[in-house]
Amino acid sequence: MKIGFIGLGNVGGKLASSLMRNKFDLTVRDLDKNLTKSFADQGAKVVNTPKELAEEVDLIITCLPSPIICAEVMEGEDGILNGLSEKKIWLEMSTTDGAEVKRIGKKVIEKKAIPLDGPVSGGCHRAATGNIAIFVGGDRKSFEKILPALTVMGRKVLHTGGLGSASILKVITNYLASVHLVALGEAWTVAKKSNLDLSKVYKGIAVSSGNSFVHETESQVILNGSYNINFTMDLVLKDTGLFDDLAKKLNAHLEISPKIVEIFKDGQKKYGSRAYSSMIVKRMEDLNNIDFRADGFPNELIDNESEVKGFEI
Repeated sequence: MKIGFIGLGNVGGKLASSLMRNKFDLTVRDLDKNLTKSFADQGAKVVNTPKELAEEVDLIITCLPSPIICAEVMEGEDGILNGLSEKKIWLEMSTTDGAEVKRIGKKVIEKKAIPLDGPVSGGCHRAATGNIAIFVGGDRKSFEKILPALTVMGRKVLHTGGLGSASILKVITNYLASVHLVALGEAWTVAKKSNLDLSKVYKGIAVSSGNSFVHETESQVILNGSYNINFTMDLVLKDTGLFDDLAKKLNAHLEISPKIVEIFKDGQKKYGSRAYSSMIVKRMEDLNNIDFRADGFPNELIDNESEVKGFEI
């Protein structure tokens, strides 16, 4: 199977690297020539347009920053849609809106090709080692056809149902992660002002009913002070906005979601769009004139688990 990958950023570059590492026939496209050169040096083919990439491969993967950018890559004059033909598969691995995936998916189907959505979850450090989780929505047989590629990009792979279902699930999980992060800022504040040993607090939370994936990962770089989660405020606002907008479309009356959007907008205003998203807890540090520093925590997250072949869950 020939695979094309468009979008070699923080997440996409790591997913594409897993494909390269596992000897897949890979063609890449990105606006950043330094990124494409790195892949070319490893043996990947580089093309000039999304259309050209779609013409030359069997599986086209997009991993892009926003639904708007994905629409441009898909629907532009030199876009993917104009390079599609029968039985080719488009896998949208960006975090996007389920309705938008379905909209573009209809155009993919008109070309007699197959649309799938396949967002990932688990952090950039796990994307780097092929240990991230992948949700996939769409035709079951097509999912099974590309499963060999999915199981080298990720460890746990879940077929979620119809097209768009994976994107909705991803937005839900990202919303929960954002809630957990905001709550951690308040938890660390109370711990600090209680003069607790923050290293022991970290361990205590990790073995308690209050534990979360966000605590196990992001609390480490918060306590270190680097905040280096390799994910930024603008991306969180995109994701929480997608969740909040979806709730409104569904006429689902929520209480916490609007507040989370408000908090991250304030964080973006204070620290900038490209500030690490974990810096949202700095609002509490600044408000209370404290810091959450503790010794023995890493400057960045590294996945120490062995890379193993993934599997469907």
